[in-house]
Amino acid sequence: MKKLIVISLAVLACVTASAQTLGRVNFNELIMLMPEMDEARAAVNASQKEAEETYSAMVEEYQGKASQYQQKQSTWTATIRESKERELMEIQNRIQEFQQNVSQELQQQQNQLMAPINEKATKAVQDLAKAKGITVLFDVSQVLYFDESKVVDLTPDARKALGIPASRTLESLQAELQAQAEAAQAAAAK
Repeated sequence: MKKLIVISLAVLACVTASAQTLGRVNFNELIMLMPEMDEARAAVNASQKEAEETYSAMVEEYQGKASQYQQKQSTWTATIRESKERELMEIQNRIQEFQQNVSQELQQQQNQLMAPINEKATKAVQDLAKAKGITVLFDVSQVLYFDESKVVDLTPDARKALGIPASRTLESLQAELQAQAEAAQAAAAK
């Protein structure tokens, strides 16, 4: 009797699944190529650059004082030496605290910037799926296999709905980001 129920449920699941319209979307591609993502990347990069400049200034201050300490420690009294050692320790602590705090703040900033982007993409994809009668939609990054002939790809329509130019690809984005990184390195080297 149990076997009959299990077989009946399996057959019902297969019949139900075959009546569904399946769709797929490359959600990561959509997010990465959205124009809003360029703005978010620029904002995060600007914050990271400011953080790196502040960190460099702090390290430079520490190195200068450490160098001064090494050069003059033999001529200082014990009180001055202890004072300078405390000062160096305080700078080290500030540097460590800065690293921890700025890392958390940058992550929070990225999360805040990403939330509306994710919401917009999710809504666009859901609206498209409803309009096309898709009953099950999956992200291509989460599925190991699917028969493309039996699945509707919403990625091209979602790209249009999100204002992503047809010429923009993950490869072109990667090349663009690489060029920006190289330009930043060249500017920093000057």
